[in-house]
Amino acid sequence: MATKITPKKTAAKKPVKKKQGNFMSKVKWFLLKALLWFFGLSIASVVLFKFVPVPFTPLMVIRYFENNAADKENHFSHNWEPIEKISMNLQKAVIASEDGTFLTHNGFDFIAMQKAYKSNERGRKVRGGSTISQQTAKNVFLWQGRSYLRKGLEAYFTVLIELIWGKQRIMEVYLNSIEMGDGVYGAYAATEHWYRRDASSLTMQQAAGIAAILPNPRKYKATSSSSYINNRKTKIVRIMRQIGKVEY
Repeated sequence: MATKITPKKTAAKKPVKKKQGNFMSKVKWFLLKALLWFFGLSIASVVLFKFVPVPFTPLMVIRYFENNAADKENHFSHNWEPIEKISMNLQKAVIASEDGTFLTHNGFDFIAMQKAYKSNERGRKVRGGSTISQQTAKNVFLWQGRSYLRKGLEAYFTVLIELIWGKQRIMEVYLNSIEMGDGVYGAYAATEHWYRRDASSLTMQQAAGIAAILPNPRKYKATSSSSYINNRKTKIVRIMRQIGKVEY
């Protein structure tokens, strides 16, 4: 009698494509959640700082660790000052020196950006085309650097603060957060440091002195200045006279 040989059953292989599909779905879901969290937290933080003073910025933290690494003493002076108590001369001075179209643009000065790009292409050492709005977005929410990621986030936060804060609040945060000397941040600390007076009483020349050093406030001095800074002061005062009344 012939014996039947039953072939052994092999275990069915799980489809590889299905596993890969599940993994990709998880990755997509994770990225979507991360994106939603980012948008939610970023918008919430911008709304918060529309009403609440900015206590510190990433640059302040970076400077602290830089000084520690270099065994330098940490000087830190920063007090929030409402814009009503900041001299209009200083507001005009930073517009004159940093962003002549601040009151009319929507956050970006594309003409200035194009000029800066062309000058950089020729190898000239020039300031960038960043507006006061862009500088504020970078100072409050981001780190220093020139990567495409940071520039993209800077553009995103610039749009947010233009929409949510408005020009007056942007100017108020800007004048309270930017570096105006070695360890000196904001108008209140700067006017006391450089002129031993309060931020509301700055003359045009004094305001121009602070605005003139903003490109490198740890290198330049608003008082006992170099000829380069004195020339910048003169130019800034001349432009300030042409600005007229500032209305936000």
